[in-house]
Formats: sequence, C-alpha cells, structure tokens
Amino acid sequence: MEFAKVARDRGIITRSQMARWAWDHMRYRLRGATDEETAQVIEVAKETLAGIGEKDIARMWPEVLAGILAKVHPQMIAEIHRHSDEGRRTYIVSAAGSEMVEGLSRVLGMDGGIGTRWAVGDDGLFTGHMEGSFVYGPGKVTEMERVAATDNLDLASSWAYSDSMSDLPMLEAVGNPVVVNPDAALAKLAAEMDWQVMRFDRLGRNLALGATLGAVMLAGGLTVWLYGDD
Repeated sequence: MEFAKVARDRGIITRSQMARWAWDHMRYRLRGATDEETAQVIEVAKETLAGIGEKDIARMWPEVLAGILAKVHPQMIAEIHRHSDEGRRTYIVSAAGSEMVEGLSRVLGMDGGIGTRWAVGDDGLFTGHMEGSFVYGPGKVTEMERVAATDNLDLASSWAYSDSMSDLPMLEAVGNPVVVNPDAALAKLAAEMDWQVMRFDRLGRNLALGATLGAVMLAGGLTVWLYGDD
C-alpha cells in the first residue's frame, strides 16, 4: 500500500485503482488470498508495470521506504542485529519488487532481500514479465531454495517469521518457524504444531514470548528468514 500511495501521487495508478487495492489489501490481511486471487494480483502488477521506466520506479523507492520504515518497530530492528551478531544471515522475503526489498534490507543492516524480479527491456521499460517466481506462498520457498543453493545455506537450520497463513509453505520449509501477531487461525495452527509465537502491541512493546529465541516481524506483510548453524 505504501507503493500504491506513491504510485497514485505520481500518476501511475488512478484513485479508483488505489481504492480497489486498499480493499484487496484489507481483505488479504483478514483472510489471505486464494490461488485465483493471487493470479489476479499478478496480472494487475504486470499491467501496471508494463511500459513504465525502471528509472521512474527506482525514484519512487525512497518515498516508499520512508513510509515502510515508519512502521518498523525498534525491537524488531534490535532482533535483526542480535541474530546478525550471533552469526546468522538475515533476509527479507516479500512479493514486493526485488529492488525495493533489497533496498529495505540494506537500510535495516540485513544480508539480503528476496523479492519478485520484474524484467526490464533494452529500452529501460518494464516488460510486464517476471524473472523467476512470484514471491508469494510457495513462490517464497522456491526463491529461498535458490538463494540457499547460491549462498550454501541449510533451510533446516533456518528460522522463518510471518504473521500470515499465506506463508505456511515458508514456515514449513524451515527448522524453526515463528508466527508473529497471529490471527486466530494461525495461532491455532501454531499451537497444534508447537511453533513459537511472538506478540507485539501497536507501539512495538514485547507482550508475549512463546520461547527464548527473539522474533522479527516487519509491518505490511513482509516476512523474515534467518539462517544460522544452531
């Protein structure tokens, strides 16, 4: 939605598109998305980006990131640093564009960002096609496996953090799944699977810790993957 706000101001999308995206975003936050709805999101993204200059989108990222960073809890940044200090590599995993995700990871002092990669033509314009997987649902696992193979990482020795049922494939792909601020369905699943649960209030104060390992969750549906040897 931070991207949508800036895109609206830049004339890339209309106010009516913004309203539809806001409704879709709220619906997703309440219950996730079906395969059909995910396919529709991909088509909308393709249509929105096709023909727009890569430079034009790149110039939006500072403003988009400013909106996102304002919602990141200080405690979560501290946890990122703690995991890094303990020798773990940290990544953000998100369906958002790879350039934005990588930029956010650098600002937060993380090792990398794994986002959806959109193809750019020789003319510098987005083609509307993806390079690799749409980093959502099972697509997150696909891209994590790609990075793990490149960086010689072991998913069984990794942690994954999410607040969304749509990230169930990612949570199941690692040895240490953690759910953050879960809704009723996700909290029930975590209890059944004996997964760690983290809860933060709106001010970022740690309210409950399900286990001894600290958790990280970035606002706006971004998820975090941490790799370590222990």
